[in-house]
Amino acid sequence: MTPLRLRMINDMQIRNLSPHTQESYLLQVSQFARHFAKSPALLGPEDVRAYQVYLTNEKKLAPKSIHVTVSALRFLDRVTLGLEWDFDLIIPCPKAPRHSPSSSAPKRCCTSSAAWRASSIR
Repeated sequence: MTPLRLRMINDMQIRNLSPHTQESYLLQVSQFARHFAKSPALLGPEDVRAYQVYLTNEKKLAPKSIHVTVSALRFLDRVTLGLEWDFDLIIPCPKAPRHSPSSSAPKRCCTSSAAWRASSIR
């Protein structure tokens, strides 16, 4: 186990992150490092941006999946490496698309609910 990985594990334990979150963050950071075949400590903002583009365009991941990676990389950079970047600018979180209401949801007309109740009692 590398010293960086051990330090990240310790940082997550100190902050009482759930075991599931710890596993997920370690997986995301290791995939990021493997993608570039370098230690994540040697990778900078342009590498993070390129990786996000890769996840979006090549891997076709959903925004919520990319959000997990963003959270893991922000934790690594901010907490474990102690970098003081503008993380919202350098490692932005993708916006999830808004979904329209389901077509199976009951439809209401423009009348008030009181008028609807009155008409359904008759």
